Amino acid sequence: MSVVKSSLSEADLKVVGDALQGALVDLVDLSLVAKQVHWNVVGPRFRSVHLQLDEVVDTARLHSDTVAERAAALGVTPDGRAATVASTSAIGKVPTGWIKDGDAVRILVDALGAVIARMRERIEATGDPDPISQDVLIGLTADLEKHAWMFQAETA
Repeated sequence: MSVVKSSLSEADLKVVGDALQGALVDLVDLSLVAKQVHWNVVGPRFRSVHLQLDEVVDTARLHSDTVAERAAALGVTPDGRAATVASTSAIGKVPTGWIKDGDAVRILVDALGAVIARMRERIEATGDPDPISQDVLIGLTADLEKHAWMFQAETA
């Protein structure tokens, strides 16, 4: 039972709710992955990569709150629990131990690429049923793509 009544039809709410929940999971995991790499990065580019990783964490956390609140506003209960994130995220596993700066960059390029690909699918799926949620997804994807560009530039 939902305490919040949505203005969307049940079918549209299912599509939009799934998109927002998936976005939430990917953003929560992205923030955790970036922070894990941030704590363990080593190498000659330590400082720049270390600081860049915190920018990704900040972006992911900011947008995860926006996404979760959008879901709640529509009557969908957001689920950011560890078990949910671990079982449904698109991001691969991060190695344990120290991570060389070049490997850290590659991990983030891959993680951002996986999340962005799924965000673009969600953008497509939410266009008709809820342009407002689509707009949220478009804005956050633009920010993620900027981070992806900056990390990819590190590999040149």
